[in-house]
Amino acid sequence: MACILHIETSTTVCSVALSVDSKLYFEKVSFDGPSHASLAGVYVEEALRMIQKEGIKPDAVAVSSGPGSYTGLRIGVSLAKGICFGYGIPLIAIPTLEILAYTAIQKHPLDSGGLYCAMLDARRMEVYSALYDSLLSPVRETLAEIITPDSFADYLDKSEVCFLGNGAAKCKEILSSSNAYFLEDIHPLASHMIPLAEKAYVAGKFEDTAYYEPFYLKEFQATIAKNKVLG
Repeated sequence: MACILHIETSTTVCSVALSVDSKLYFEKVSFDGPSHASLAGVYVEEALRMIQKEGIKPDAVAVSSGPGSYTGLRIGVSLAKGICFGYGIPLIAIPTLEILAYTAIQKHPLDSGGLYCAMLDARRMEVYSALYDSLLSPVRETLAEIITPDSFADYLDKSEVCFLGNGAAKCKEILSSSNAYFLEDIHPLASHMIPLAEKAYVAGKFEDTAYYEPFYLKEFQATIAKNKVLG
């Protein structure tokens, strides 16, 4: 029976959850952010205090790995590392875009041919995005890109694509395909990390806690510049 603490602080939403044997045991969420500095630690303390009363110790900590807010991710990862070192337990990193896509798949199932494009806002018309099929299998790796009318044309010509996340709104007026759908109120939440973290835990997919660093949105410009050089 695995007990996993889940921390998600990649966007303005702050959330912490605790799962025991794949089931949600504790959850706290704030949409009033960014409030990670004041709330994330409090939520974590509440979660750990709850299982301590039951004589349960955490077996791992799962943290959202980005891309996302520099400050938010730093707070979440610092908390996760501290708990891992304190309890001597492993660290699990779950990509933020994968969490978003999983949430959308659960809330808005498509036919087997449909795709989900998870997006995180960078600035101006810039986003980080990744494409997944209805089974959460990656169709296209995470890319930093500038949205244009031709973005995702190869996919939109062939199937429905659901765009989601806080970067999707800026695409609404630009992507005119009838196959483009835009989902609102899809947030990466700690409780949605549970099945993804459980899978990683069973597979023994852990990070090097001492050296682990998340993927910050501030890296966007460097990635764009690199893509232009390679292109």
